[in-house]
Amino acid sequence: MNDEIFIEIKALRKKYGGIQAVNGLDFMVMKGDIFGFLGPNGAGKSTTIRMILSLIRPDSGLINIFRLPLVKNRKRILTDIGALVEEPRFYEYMSAYKNLEILGKLSGKRVGKKEIMNALSLTGLENRSGSPVKTFSHGMKQRLGIAQAIVHDPELLILDEPANGLDPRGMKDMREIILRLNQEYGKTILISSHILKEIELMANRMIIINKGEKVVEGNVHELLDAAKLDLRIEISDAAKALELLEKQYIKSDVWLESENHLVLKASKAEAPAINKSLVDAGFSVYSITPINSLEQYFLDNT
Repeated sequence: MNDEIFIEIKALRKKYGGIQAVNGLDFMVMKGDIFGFLGPNGAGKSTTIRMILSLIRPDSGLINIFRLPLVKNRKRILTDIGALVEEPRFYEYMSAYKNLEILGKLSGKRVGKKEIMNALSLTGLENRSGSPVKTFSHGMKQRLGIAQAIVHDPELLILDEPANGLDPRGMKDMREIILRLNQEYGKTILISSHILKEIELMANRMIIINKGEKVVEGNVHELLDAAKLDLRIEISDAAKALELLEKQYIKSDVWLESENHLVLKASKAEAPAINKSLVDAGFSVYSITPINSLEQYFLDNT
C-alpha cells in the first residue's frame, strides 16, 4: 500500500447563507487510489470538489495537495490536476482535436499533437479527432471530457459524475477508461458518483458524506465485509423457518419475503452455520444469496 498522501482535507468548512454545505470535513486520498466520493444530493460533494479545484474558497480548514498547501501553491498544484466537473463544455463547431489543443494550452504544460492523439486514443475517439463536437453523442462528449482532463498528463484526476446520463454500455466504457488510467497509467483518481455500483466496481477506498460531514471512510471491500448483509434464503416452508430463526436472531433482523423466501440480516461468515442449522432442522435450503452492495451500505449510512 502506497502511503504517499495526494489529497489531505482537514476541518474543511463552507457556508452559503444559513446553509452549512461542508461542516468540518476530513479525509485523505493516497497515491494510486481510485477514491469514491459518495453522498446524497446536497451532501456537499460538489462544494468540496470546487474547493479542492480552487474554484471557490473555503471558510476555514486545510487543503493540502501533493503535500503542498493549496492556498500558497495554487498554480503549481493545478498544473498537475485534470478535472471533469459535471457536464463538460466544448466549442461545438470545432473539432475534438482543436478543442483539446486549446484546452491543453490552458494547462500550463506543453501539449502537442502526440499528447492530444494519445488522449483521444485512450478514450476511443481517435477516429473522430477531426469531427465537430456538435456531431458527438452525449457519451462521446463525456469521453472527450476525460480526454481534456488527461491531455496534459496530470498525476491526479478529479471526476465529478463522469458517467452522468450514460446508458449501460456508456457506463461500462467509462469504467474501463477509468480503470485503465489507474492501472496502466498510474493516475490517482477521486471520483464522485451517484451510480454506486460503478464505484463498487472501481474504487479501492471511499468516503460517504452527509450534510457536509463524514459518515464513514475506508477500504471499500473491508467496509462492505464489515457491514451486515441481507441474506436472501430460498427454502421449503419459509414461514416455519422464520419461527426457527426468530429464536436465534432479533425479530427485526429476519422477515418473510414470500412463501419460499425469507431475508436475514447477518454477516457472510455466518451463512454456512445458518445453512447447517436449517438443514439439521429438516428444511430444504435451495440457495442463500448475499444481497449486500454499496448501494445498501450507502442507504444504511445516510
